[in-house]
Amino acid sequence: MKISDYIEQSFSNLFKKKFRTFLTTFGVVIGIGSLVSMFSFGQGIQKNITDSFNEMGLFNYIGVSPANVRIDTNRMDPDQPIPVQEAELKREPNQPAQILDDAAIDRIKKIKGVESVFPELRFPAVIRLNDKERFTLIQVLPAEICRSELMKLRAGKPYESDDANSLIISDSLLHRMNIRKPETVIGKEIEVSTLAFDLSLSGITNIMSFLQGKGTPFSKKTYKFTIAGVNQRMGFTGPMPMECNVFIGPGVAEGMKKLALTSISDFFDSPQQDKGYASVNVKLSSPLYIDSVRKQLEDYGYRTFTLTDQFDQIRTGFIFMDMFLFAIGMIAITVSALGIINTMVMSIMERYKEIGIMKAVGASDWDVRKIFFFESGVIGFLGGTFGLALGWSVSMIINQIVNHLAAKQGVPYVDYFRFPWWLCLGAIVFSILISLTAGIYPTIRAASVDPVVALRHD
Repeated sequence: MKISDYIEQSFSNLFKKKFRTFLTTFGVVIGIGSLVSMFSFGQGIQKNITDSFNEMGLFNYIGVSPANVRIDTNRMDPDQPIPVQEAELKREPNQPAQILDDAAIDRIKKIKGVESVFPELRFPAVIRLNDKERFTLIQVLPAEICRSELMKLRAGKPYESDDANSLIISDSLLHRMNIRKPETVIGKEIEVSTLAFDLSLSGITNIMSFLQGKGTPFSKKTYKFTIAGVNQRMGFTGPMPMECNVFIGPGVAEGMKKLALTSISDFFDSPQQDKGYASVNVKLSSPLYIDSVRKQLEDYGYRTFTLTDQFDQIRTGFIFMDMFLFAIGMIAITVSALGIINTMVMSIMERYKEIGIMKAVGASDWDVRKIFFFESGVIGFLGGTFGLALGWSVSMIINQIVNHLAAKQGVPYVDYFRFPWWLCLGAIVFSILISLTAGIYPTIRAASVDPVVALRHD
């Protein structure tokens, strides 16, 4: 018999018991559908993270901090970057820690391959727009960084210079203020209120009250800015490990009275201790300079970290996630495989006499095995094809629901599921292989039928 004959006969035999075949195939559909959905989710997450890093140029950044400052990078939050591992320092034990001040920044800028250097500067503030107030963190960001891939604008444009009296606000903060159309705020005036230590004569009373547990030693100062642009909420806020919703230039920020703390350790530094930045971000012209620039920074006595250090570990994490999803999906696959075995064994018992006739007229054991192998394979093919369609349909529905809910929070549309060609083809092939494996026992049982006994069977 030709392969086409076996396939035609398999369809004919299976459709004689339509309901039983449907239930068995549907079990395979559920198993493959769940497996495909979970795998496509894992692939979607991997692609989104990798694309986000590439689009924002995060592989072009090096984080630099003094050797005596420890940065907590073991935080895993959707709005924070992937954890990074602190680099080993290449300096003598007795070498004093280098201070990250403006002079150090000028020195780092002269390293070959360095495009720009800017410190991590944030300060708390209350913004007021359309008679609504919100507390937020303001990030001091150079204009050239705002014009780079790191900043994705939904409306408006970056501020023109570091001294421009304008700012960029995030669309997620606007959503929390019930502003749904970002373009409507472009050019509007916004108030920014900051806190600063009040060291004036009139503030001494407040300081004494603060030491007695009453009042605060701070004064409030209000500034007015113009909204230049609205940026998308960045899932990984570039090299900045904390989410900020407002960005201003360093020139205008320098003239503001504020609690410009680069680290919580600033509260505990002694007045005699040299001041500097807790960390600075170094942007490279190309990722090819990472190794050379990093080595030179470590020779200077600084601590460095990059996302490229952790990307292999990220990929390893993705592998473990895929294995976990595969293990869950295999539960449904195992149940469907047991259904195939049950269906094929029942088919053998019902066709016991038919098998005996085939062997009596010259059919070999292998011929009988092939008949039932093809029937198992057909169940697997149908289950894999419709399971792929089911997994795709369910994934698209979930994706639309999640994006609809996320849009209310100002999160841009994201494809959380991905269906590469190898996943689609692999789902069908895997389903066929599982079905053929499940058919091994029934085919062996069919081939072992004694034709004499089978012909006497009623």
